[in-house]
Amino acid sequence: MSEVLEDYALQAKLQSKGTLQKVGIIGCGSVGQEIARIVSQAGIDVIFIDVNEERVNQIIKIINHQLDEIIDRWGLTESEKRAIVSRIKGSTSYADLKDCNLVMETISSNRPGSSLELRKEIFLKIEDNVSPQTVITSNISTMMISDLAAVLKHPERTIGMHFMTPPSTVKIVEVVKGLYTNEQTHNLVCRFAAMIGKRPISINESPGNISTRLIVTLINEACEELMEGIASVENIDDTMKYGYGLQFGPFELADRIGLDKILKYMDNLYEEFGLHKFKASPIIKRLVRAHNYGRKTGKGFYVYEEGKKKAQNISSTEIR
Repeated sequence: MSEVLEDYALQAKLQSKGTLQKVGIIGCGSVGQEIARIVSQAGIDVIFIDVNEERVNQIIKIINHQLDEIIDRWGLTESEKRAIVSRIKGSTSYADLKDCNLVMETISSNRPGSSLELRKEIFLKIEDNVSPQTVITSNISTMMISDLAAVLKHPERTIGMHFMTPPSTVKIVEVVKGLYTNEQTHNLVCRFAAMIGKRPISINESPGNISTRLIVTLINEACEELMEGIASVENIDDTMKYGYGLQFGPFELADRIGLDKILKYMDNLYEEFGLHKFKASPIIKRLVRAHNYGRKTGKGFYVYEEGKKKAQNISSTEIR
């Protein structure tokens, strides 16, 4: 019996069902956890894969705690929480992805340099356990989705989905079309973004997309002004917030994203483009060496204590 191209048409199975029913998440760190909650809250089943059973159980506890905090702020009811949690399952086995319509890689690698090879391995494992109709996405911001897609048998079903931090409140998602991405994949992911309450911003792949390229240069320039002694951390932040209407100043935003992540973004972009604007400021490098990553460590450009923040004396040599 001869085969025809239509036998492999992406989304044929999904179109017959008429809905996107289950999403897989690989690597459920802080970003993956927020995405899992958002997806489940939209009525879609979620299966996340992480390194071991202890980590899986820990993630379930964290998600429960996060939902309890939302309930305390009157943002959710107990019955809504139970419904959300009932749709989220954890596993250590890629085989549990078999009935997913879409799988999203959201790993957070602490390895120095690019995590490209690790992500390629993950993409291959995903493809080995899902149907040819399953869309495979990655939350990458400074790497190229085409580099990941190239290792697959069906690269046309790959696409980037970059959720900006924090995913639960940012209203957009960057939908990144690679060299192989076909229209069915793009259309499904845009529909998925709308289903979870996000506005899809369609872009053609470029390291850093729109958001990361712009924000790291803003943060870097703010560091240059700080090093020159033009103004303090607070005054630079206040100028951008109250002068231009930004929700956060560049230093506040850097602390929220994590200075370790900012440094990795800049290193990747500098390696790709070789432009000075992407070369990380010595201030960022110094803070990262001292493990002052921002909010998650309690110190960054600001010091966070008892729910309050105050700026560090960045010009001193006493960062530690």
